[in-house]
Amino acid sequence: MKAVKMPIDENLKKTFGRVGVLYGGQSAEREISLQSGSAVFAALQEAGVDSVLIDVGDNIIADLKNAKIDRAFLMLHGPGGEDGRIQALLEYLHVPYTGSDVQASALAMDKLHTKQVWRGVSLEGSQQLPTPAYAVLTEKSDFAAVLKKLGGEVIVKPANEGSSIGMSRAKSVDELKNAFAAAAQYQGSVLVEQLVVGAEYTVAILDGEALPPIKLETNHSFYDFNAKYIADDTRYICPCGLSVDKETELKQIASAAFAAIGCRGWGRVDVMADAQQNFYLLEVNTAPGMTSHSLVPMAAKAKGLSFAELVLTILNASLTNH
Repeated sequence: MKAVKMPIDENLKKTFGRVGVLYGGQSAEREISLQSGSAVFAALQEAGVDSVLIDVGDNIIADLKNAKIDRAFLMLHGPGGEDGRIQALLEYLHVPYTGSDVQASALAMDKLHTKQVWRGVSLEGSQQLPTPAYAVLTEKSDFAAVLKKLGGEVIVKPANEGSSIGMSRAKSVDELKNAFAAAAQYQGSVLVEQLVVGAEYTVAILDGEALPPIKLETNHSFYDFNAKYIADDTRYICPCGLSVDKETELKQIASAAFAAIGCRGWGRVDVMADAQQNFYLLEVNTAPGMTSHSLVPMAAKAKGLSFAELVLTILNASLTNH
């Protein structure tokens, strides 16, 4: 990783050209996207980069053409923003953009297919990248059998949403049915995973390098939407407290998981550890939040990068990726 330091070189500004920060959108994560995009836009303005905010709606093709941008900084979260659709449109319009390409974005957005890929990837002698046991729930599922098979306590989530939207824990058949109903409101499959009890970590990936992992602690039953974006009592621990060997292992697993999906540029890999410090991959975020509560800026700060330098490094990666 070669970070772009402040103040930014004038020639690099010219190379970036006019940057459109695409944010907002129409997914359930719209409000978070508005916050993320505003923060990125402010950082670009601070760096003196010619930039404009573009709220992605039904007229996005006309809006992009009218804005006359040279490249896009994608700050869209959820379906329509992280699932390859906006990436495909930008490629059709020949506009370079930050982050992963169409295929990797679509795959990472689908937690079910992500897990299926991981289970087919070897890591230094292991048979597969580690991820919790899972099943797909439908209205016709035998809820009692699924609960028993997955150890009696589970996490239920929509396969195609982020920010813990639609997620809930269940340890009884009735709770599992209610959790299914909550998750089924969103598009895509409903995924149920065996609950891993232990510490939760997140590893930011920036231009090919795993940044210092962050350990997450919350008083909530899990790291839910409220704990991520609203609560002030969520604890972010960096250095994460792992031994050097275990932190190295965590970074290697996260980097391998990121690469297996074909991701590039930047992103974030979420991981659980059980009581024996065995790691289990949860998901990849290809356009993580960049709000005041967000994790990638925290990891970048631990690496010595300011928020503006993080933004410029993400943008700079789009030069080589396209």
